[in-house]
Amino acid sequence: MFFDTHAHLDLSPLCEAEKEVVSRARNAGVARILTIGINPDSSLEAVEIASRHHGVYAAVGLHPHDAATFSDGLLSRLETLSRREKVVAIGETGLDFYRDRSPRDAQRNAFREQIRLARKLNLPVIVHDREAHDDILAILSEENAAEVGGIIHCFSGDYAMARKAVSMNFLISIPGAITYPKSDAQVETVRKLPLERLLIETDCPFLAPVPYRGKNNEPAYAPLVAAKIAQIKELSVEDVARITTLNAMRLFRIPFDEEAQIAYKIRNSLYLNITNRCTNACVFCAKQRDYHVKGHLLRLSDEPSVPDILAHAGDPTRYDEIVFCGFGEPLLRLEDVKEISRQLKLRNARIRVNTDGLANLVHGRNILPELAGLVDAISISLNAPDAQTYARICPNRFGEASFPALLDFLREAPKHIPHVAATAVALPELDIKAARRLAESIPGVSFRERYYNEVG
Repeated sequence: MFFDTHAHLDLSPLCEAEKEVVSRARNAGVARILTIGINPDSSLEAVEIASRHHGVYAAVGLHPHDAATFSDGLLSRLETLSRREKVVAIGETGLDFYRDRSPRDAQRNAFREQIRLARKLNLPVIVHDREAHDDILAILSEENAAEVGGIIHCFSGDYAMARKAVSMNFLISIPGAITYPKSDAQVETVRKLPLERLLIETDCPFLAPVPYRGKNNEPAYAPLVAAKIAQIKELSVEDVARITTLNAMRLFRIPFDEEAQIAYKIRNSLYLNITNRCTNACVFCAKQRDYHVKGHLLRLSDEPSVPDILAHAGDPTRYDEIVFCGFGEPLLRLEDVKEISRQLKLRNARIRVNTDGLANLVHGRNILPELAGLVDAISISLNAPDAQTYARICPNRFGEASFPALLDFLREAPKHIPHVAATAVALPELDIKAARRLAESIPGVSFRERYYNEVG
């Protein structure tokens, strides 16, 4: 289900067909909508609209176009409205140096005051930014907006700006304009940022995506934005919907139920999360911050049994491959991996294992012959070009024995498994080219670079 994080349901022509607009959104899979206030009257309308529809929420604020009308009394009205049920953010506020419909000093003042209100109320801020990138970032920093975070709505900056905003606890929201020609800066930002830092929006009734460009926009078109992002990120639309919805729910502090996943789908692969135990304590491991991967919660309360895992896997022929990969080292459960693989191979599954390559140290023997015929591919986390670097970024109880054992595992794997890949996370300080050279010097081993700060 999709979350349109920026809509103006109070504006014409949407307001004249409110029920039909929300119904069409539901039918398109858009289960949640944030309708945005742009002044006190519009904010009141947003609150009232949210009260009439399940899954619709409201934000209250003063748009920079109207910043000249700002007063203490106006701010007081916004604060009163912000305490109403289903109000989840302050905004739309910010700066617009393209239209300049209010004096710039008035815009800056209204923006600062609304950030301060958001911090007072512990609500995120929805930021309008048009040709005011540097001023936006400066004010967010000066007003400590990172305390509450928020959204750079209808993002029009470049990747460098997006990185700075993300570092201040802001998400980047992508509108239908990404489907237009000459959207190169947005495309680059989407390609380079983790999907966990992105949202989708329509900004309806404006900025309808292709093929509706030039017509009135509405929340039902949000899946078209998700489809473009999926194309850029080489993910499925389902992946983009799930992840961006989770991002929004967490930002807006909207309660939701979720269960830890034993089997979870990304693209058209099914991943099996069979343990949270690890051999290594890698410094870059995402589970130090969060147990979600591509919108799936992977924190297990206990390790599932083999029958449970097989039941969750279901029909493996629906997927391109079945991958043993969760937030843990699957080969710590070697016997179970073998049995699950044996059962799934009987159902014509293609099996891949993602591993740290230290299983021979763990089990005290060469376990690779035991995987022959059961595993079609194995991805082995090399993560370093030398023992010293490996010890620093992937510490474990085996110490100096680890890296030589890992290299031995890589050399041995092609004798028993048809497809062997070494991988490395592209940490800023890592010599990724040296890691590649090392991996590709081993016969039968390919190399794959993994994005830093993006799992899955």
